[in-house]
Order: sequence, then C-alpha cells, then structure tokens
Amino acid sequence: MQRRLMFQSLLPLAGAFLFATSGPALAETVAEQKAEIQKMRSATLARLYKVHPAAKADVQKAAGYAVFSNVGINLILLSAAGGSGVAHDNGSGQDIYMKMVSGGFGIGLGVKDFRGVFVFSTTEKLKQFTESGWEASAQADAAAKAGDKGGAAAGAITVAPGVKLYQLTENGLALQATIQGTKYFKNDDLNGR
Repeated sequence: MQRRLMFQSLLPLAGAFLFATSGPALAETVAEQKAEIQKMRSATLARLYKVHPAAKADVQKAAGYAVFSNVGINLILLSAAGGSGVAHDNGSGQDIYMKMVSGGFGIGLGVKDFRGVFVFSTTEKLKQFTESGWEASAQADAAAKAGDKGGAAAGAITVAPGVKLYQLTENGLALQATIQGTKYFKNDDLNGR
C-alpha cells in the first residue's frame, strides 16, 4: 500500500518533468514545433557522423531513418521518458513527425537525455514503423560490438529484423541501447489528420 501511494505521488512529478523538458511541446505553432524537430534532427545526425563516420553511408543507403530526442527521469521506483522525432523516407523525401513515450519501474534517481537514430533497411520496415507505430515491449537491450570484431556493424545495434539503432548520449555513441517499454507513434498534430 505504501509503495502504491509513493508511486501515485511521483507520477505527476514525472509527467510535469517530461512536459517541461520536451522542446517541441514548448513551441507555440505547428511550424515552430516542426522547425525545432528539424533542428534536432540536423544536430543529431551531424553529431552521429562526427563520432561514427561510417553511419553516414548507412543512413544514406537505407530505405529511411528516424531521429528521436528522448528525455527520461528515474525517481526512486518510477521511470518515465518522452520525446519527439521525425522519420524520413529516403525514396520519397517525405518526413513523418512522431512521438515516443516509455515508462517502467526501476530503482534509481536521475535524468537521462539521449538521441536515437533508427535505420530501416526496407521501405516496408519504415512504413510499418510510421503507419502502425512500434512498441519495444520485450527486453530490447543489445550491445554494440567495437570495431570490426564480431562481424557486427560497429556502433549500430539491431533492435528488430531490418531495423538498426544508433543511440547517442552526452559521452558519444552508446555501446548499449535500452528501448524496453517504449512506444513510437505518429504525431497527428504535426502531420495533420
């Protein structure tokens, strides 16, 4: 009972934090929100290409990619995260604005700010991600292999067949990505209905 009361009292705090830290949510107009997301995408890709130059060719030759900014908070037993992003179809040049949310339980205290770049090998994988949304409900932690060792693409983490993820933190490219309990879906307000 005491744990439930603590959870209920922390939930509004986590929600308020996520709202306050989501940059595009603070922009007033749809155009301003889109501009903020575009700015985040450009900065994230530039940073990714700087810390992992081979990622540029990976993104360019893919059917499409999606870039997300995620801010999370962990308050004792509750963790929550939210963010926004944009998926890009390399074939058509179309941008699809998206949102992401996640939550869970875990012991800890702190804030995690990271950027994620998903790379889709086929148009079908990109379309599935943008049209149906995507939920990483199972444990989706994976470790990247350094250099050419192990035959894996260095820095990229396979999170589903045909879908790779580059995750950037303050310190550079993450060697492990955690997307468990995260849902990605279209932002109807920015795409139009």
